[in-house]
Amino acid sequence: MDLKKGKRGAIAKAISIVENDPKEARKLVKKIFKDSGNSSVIGITGPAGSGKSSLINKTVIAMKKLGTKPAVLAIDPTSHITGGAILGDRVRMTESTDSGTYIRSIASRGASGAISNSLRNSIRILEYSGFNPIIIESVGAGQTEVEISNIADITVVVFNPNTGDSIQTIKAGLTEIGDIYLVNKSDLSGTNQLFDAVLDYIGGTERNPIILKTSVKKNSGITVFAKTLKDMMKSKKKFKQDKNQERLEAELKDIVLNNFKEKIDGMLDSDKIFSKYLKKLQSKSLDPFEAGDKITKSLLK
Repeated sequence: MDLKKGKRGAIAKAISIVENDPKEARKLVKKIFKDSGNSSVIGITGPAGSGKSSLINKTVIAMKKLGTKPAVLAIDPTSHITGGAILGDRVRMTESTDSGTYIRSIASRGASGAISNSLRNSIRILEYSGFNPIIIESVGAGQTEVEISNIADITVVVFNPNTGDSIQTIKAGLTEIGDIYLVNKSDLSGTNQLFDAVLDYIGGTERNPIILKTSVKKNSGITVFAKTLKDMMKSKKKFKQDKNQERLEAELKDIVLNNFKEKIDGMLDSDKIFSKYLKKLQSKSLDPFEAGDKITKSLLK
């Protein structure tokens, strides 16, 4: 099977299936599911403009030299609207693509949260094709970062001295999720202040994350970062089983809730009780909560 051999065309086709064809996706996942769940997933996130794509490009090359076989999935919350945002990423990552890394952008589609089923199943396809680690790049849109930390075994948060309000950014939910914090573009002025601020805010927490400086421009810190990732892949392996169990539980809940939602959407469209209470709500003879409770009761009978 071409997918097992890691053939690019087969991988691209498989990922397109899980993005666009739910029926075929089910068949595919059934086939590959037993052979998935073994690769390290590294989530790389942080404010837009922190230089993630160029950084990933260089890091992937360094990780290949260390004997790993990385693949990259870039999640783009806008690509299904404009189609444009990811082209820049692809251009910035050509170097690592030429070296045989598989890079693919996927739209987040806004399914329950931004991380949709297609991401989970795209990871499975890449695991089945023999890639390890799988690097997920998020285009840092608010909630996505925290969700990536739920899917990733290792979460990397990238800052750069140019984000201006970087210290404020640090406070916003990113302090709890990183295993590694990178001050990227460290050739810029303001790097040391930002590095110290990250140390103050986050270094002292009980999770004790690693804080590093990198510069793609000067090619500094990249090898250290790649080695840190490789070591961490090894040390986190012992928690992998537990983490996988938790993720499968979350995924199963998602699927069941989505199934219910679809079923209920269909029922409400043709439900007489729903239209009866909708009219009462629209004429203001009932408030929304009361109307909602009455419809729910009738559905659960």
